[in-house]
Amino acid sequence: MTTSARRSRSTSRSERPSSLRGLLLAATCAVLAARPAAGQAYQRLRTPVSLAPPGAAALLRDRPWLGPVASLVVPGTGQLLAGQPRGVLYLAAEIWLVARAVALRRESRGERRYFTDLAFAVARRRFGSTSMDGDWSYFEEMSKYVESGSYDRNPSGEFQPEMDTTTFNGHIWRLARQTYLEDPDVVPAPGSSSYRAALTFYQGRAVTDAYRWSWRDARLEQDVYRASIRASDEAYRASTNVLGAVLLNHLVSAVDAIVTMRLGRNGVLPQVVPGPGPDSFHLTWHVAF
Repeated sequence: MTTSARRSRSTSRSERPSSLRGLLLAATCAVLAARPAAGQAYQRLRTPVSLAPPGAAALLRDRPWLGPVASLVVPGTGQLLAGQPRGVLYLAAEIWLVARAVALRRESRGERRYFTDLAFAVARRRFGSTSMDGDWSYFEEMSKYVESGSYDRNPSGEFQPEMDTTTFNGHIWRLARQTYLEDPDVVPAPGSSSYRAALTFYQGRAVTDAYRWSWRDARLEQDVYRASIRASDEAYRASTNVLGAVLLNHLVSAVDAIVTMRLGRNGVLPQVVPGPGPDSFHLTWHVAF
């Protein structure tokens, strides 16, 4: 190996530490240069962001009732007018609850259309070609009894109620006799007052032939019908409960706005704010009288 080759190899070895030191020095300078920007970003994070529109503070001072009324109408608006971020929570809860109530009501109506169509197509088709809608209790009774029974067993002569107690009309006639007759198993003369009272009771509650039904030979369809009517009922009750939660959200937001107005601008709820260090926070509670 020549002397010049050894000299060049030793020179390349001596240049490596200097290059590494240069990279370290450049990285250190970059970190030092980024510290002011990071500090400014952290200070901006510590600075509370006001959500109140311009002029809202003066408006609330002149009209202190505006915040509670606004929160009662639209939850969270009174808090947002006062620059309090928790108003977003009331508003988000309102949007979610209303959307949930609407979805549940739509589900209930969809199930109702399904079981009414099923009842007409299977249980009522043989008794008429005209689809006639009944009330809620009528459809509930269709889920309990296989048949409605006839309304009048003697259409061409003297009125005779249904006697088969396994049918809905037979059950109603049995209940009428138990209510107005001394012995429900012994029917008095048709002209007696007790019989007329029982007959009036029956005629006011029994299903007429226009709404007659029968699930005979279609028990599987009746099971599907029961499940659908139960799902519709549950969805309707759930939507009613959600609407109650909507009303409660309005009241809580209004009460919160009233307490905030009485006890100070910062409200009575504790606030979490960043501390002096990156990993420190303070829990503050400001109350002014």
